[in-house]
Amino acid sequence: MDRNTIAAQLYTLRDYTKTEPDIEETLKKVKKTGYNAVQVSAMGPIEPGRLKSICDELDLAICCTHTPYERLKNDTEAVIMEHKLWNCEYIGLGIMPNEYRGSREGFLAFARESNEIAKKIQYAGLHFAYHNHNFEFEKFDGITGMEILLNETDPEAFGFIIDTYWVQAGGANPVEWIRKTAGRMGVVHLKDMAIINGQQTFAEIGQGNLDWPSIIKACRDTGVKWYAVEQDVCLRDPFESLKISLEYLMNHI
Repeated sequence: MDRNTIAAQLYTLRDYTKTEPDIEETLKKVKKTGYNAVQVSAMGPIEPGRLKSICDELDLAICCTHTPYERLKNDTEAVIMEHKLWNCEYIGLGIMPNEYRGSREGFLAFARESNEIAKKIQYAGLHFAYHNHNFEFEKFDGITGMEILLNETDPEAFGFIIDTYWVQAGGANPVEWIRKTAGRMGVVHLKDMAIINGQQTFAEIGQGNLDWPSIIKACRDTGVKWYAVEQDVCLRDPFESLKISLEYLMNHI
């Protein structure tokens, strides 16, 4: 891992990316903070070509996205073309639609359907990547939803974005899951968990309780390409939170 492989997940800054002028100003601030890459997520309307030109001007790489499932399913070719325009090889899905959650049958149905989408993306020379939350660690007949996704999809086509916070929140081990998805994860979400007033909460990298040396070692060992820093909720200015996380990674890992 080096500075050029650490990305700011723009979901962290979603309150500052609602309009095209906001997006441009936010990307300038992200670059000034020290990031050389971003994951595109939770943005307001902007033409793909305009986004590319802004990022090119700032020398910001787009490493990954979170793309709505309906677009992945019904507008696959356009999504692929956008990612090729951005030189972005990872098409991410941020969350499973509600209708598939809560049962073994739902997870199996989602695995079958999304696996076919993933194959189309693979055929185009790109990578599909599913991002977990904590609900995937609910067990159905002794097996977690996450294990269903791992076991019932094509390992050559269906990839993952392991989110360290949400794995921990699901009662699982982030290091173990990074290693379980070896060869199937090009992008990881680095997100810390702290306890404040007796409640778990999101924290800047190094400000919580996750085992970062072991997490980063597992990522290196398994060939992760991009390290996306994300914080769903910030207790201070989110740009400052992103800076704190970046400085920790550069100084301690």
